[in-house]
Amino acid sequence: MKAAVGDRITMAAEHVDGRVREGTIREVHGEGGAPPYLVEWSDGHTGLIHPGPGSVLKCESAEAGNPKT
Repeated sequence: MKAAVGDRITMAAEHVDGRVREGTIREVHGEGGAPPYLVEWSDGHTGLIHPGPGSVLKCESAEAGNPKT
């Protein structure tokens, strides 16, 4: 996965009854757009995430709204 500052990120819930989290990538700490990412979530909280195996993430460019792979 590669992302850039300003990209929107959606992270699937960890549990069936959990909610989907949406946010904006504020910092990219890995080389070439790789994780970890500092994310500002839609609820106003920020956190450093490093997606692990089994994580379901979708990143979209802030300008185009196009999914990244």
